[in-house]
Amino acid sequence: MQIKILLVEDQKLMRIGIKSLFNDYPEMEVIGEAINGKEAVEKAKLIKPDIILMDIGLPDISGIDATKQILENNNNIRVIMLTSHINDSELEASLRAGANAYVIKDISTDYLMYVIKMVRDGAMWIDPHVVPFIRDKNSGIIPSRQLSRAAFKQNHANLTQREYEVLKLVVDGRSNSEIAQTLTISEHTAKAHVCNIIQKLVVDDRTQAAVKALKEGLV
Repeated sequence: MQIKILLVEDQKLMRIGIKSLFNDYPEMEVIGEAINGKEAVEKAKLIKPDIILMDIGLPDISGIDATKQILENNNNIRVIMLTSHINDSELEASLRAGANAYVIKDISTDYLMYVIKMVRDGAMWIDPHVVPFIRDKNSGIIPSRQLSRAAFKQNHANLTQREYEVLKLVVDGRSNSEIAQTLTISEHTAKAHVCNIIQKLVVDDRTQAAVKALKEGLV
């Protein structure tokens, strides 16, 4: 089934650029565009998209406020917040408004498409670059259980010592290549460790693995 997308972005060139990304992805279609928050709320009611790509910085009401209003009318819509900068207070407000994902705009095309599919299927996704901010601020989005390292290991004893080292770097938002360089291993090996961690922690992706590690008090 084709994924129907509403694109909300006030800058024309940015809208054109984002929309063009979908030319090579026939399973997705931008069925509507909005240039501000009020128009986004009205178009969401009218066209009922599956996914909304929502810019946070809009000229009238913010993307966060627009998200609140949209989801009050239809909580089946999934909202992916788009931002050009990392802001922990905006992240918290976005998630509290009901957004399903928080994405930095320099994300690669393939990865954005992956996030759209994952969010459509009900998952939540936070850009890995933001995870260290969550860890440092611990704003309450991710309540920590404050478990000891020993307790975490007892709960997840099937993780190896190397996988713990990799998990710490995942929490820091490191890519596979950065993990490989830090631990002096190949990128293929780093990727394999990340895949094992995801499987053992019973999560869908590396971001959820980082979030679970934070919840369980490892870091």
